[in-house]
Order: sequence, then C-alpha cells, then structure tokens
Amino acid sequence: MVSAILYQLTKNMSSDDIVSSGFDAYFVDHTSGIYPQAASGVPFSASTIDSSGDPISDINEDLAAEQKARVTYDNILFFADDPDVRDPIKFLRAREIVHYQRFGEALRIVTDNLNSKNFYAFNPANSAR
Repeated sequence: MVSAILYQLTKNMSSDDIVSSGFDAYFVDHTSGIYPQAASGVPFSASTIDSSGDPISDINEDLAAEQKARVTYDNILFFADDPDVRDPIKFLRAREIVHYQRFGEALRIVTDNLNSKNFYAFNPANSAR
C-alpha cells in the first residue's frame, strides 16, 4: 500500500521535480517503479522475516514487527500533510495496533497452556532427542 502511494505521488513528476526533490538517484535505478527499501536506501531482504519454529520466539518476533511497522507509519504521518497519503497510513497504523493486540493474545494463550497437550516450551525439531 505504501508503494502504491509512492507510485501515485511520483508518476507525473517532471525531470525538474525529480532533481529538486532529491529523487534523482532512486529514479536513475528504478524510474518511478516500486523498489521496496528502507528510507535509508537499504533494500528489503527476506532476512528481516525471522522464524525459529518455536511459538514463543516467533510470536515475540511478530509483536516486535508490528511495533516497528507502527513506528514507521508514525514517522510517515509526521512528515505527510496530504490527506490522500495520511488517511491510508492512518488505516495501516491502526491495523498494526490490532495485529499487536491479537499477537499478544496468542502469546498469552501459548504461555498459559505450555503444559497442555499440543503445546510445548521447546523447539519441536529437538523433540526426537
């Protein structure tokens, strides 16, 4: 969704707009195409999606990811004044908050049931030992 907003904001830029906005280095490599990267220019990598197979570790990772996304949306809202940008970002921010709450509930369910059948407090890959 953020990439779609970026495309909408840049699709009709003139060459003067591109240079004056500082968008020229990105434009040379990607035109106005979508290239997922951090604001610092670091490209997206699947290594940012971490999974251990352990529900407690993985849910904590999910909780952290939701908060990092919320902070990113907060930062976008700090700079954006266009309602066509702000409104979808506000929606995405609210969605991250709900996801965080649901992952929190899932973590509580897992930790409350560690001694129950079908729950575990160890990596299942090591259960054969």
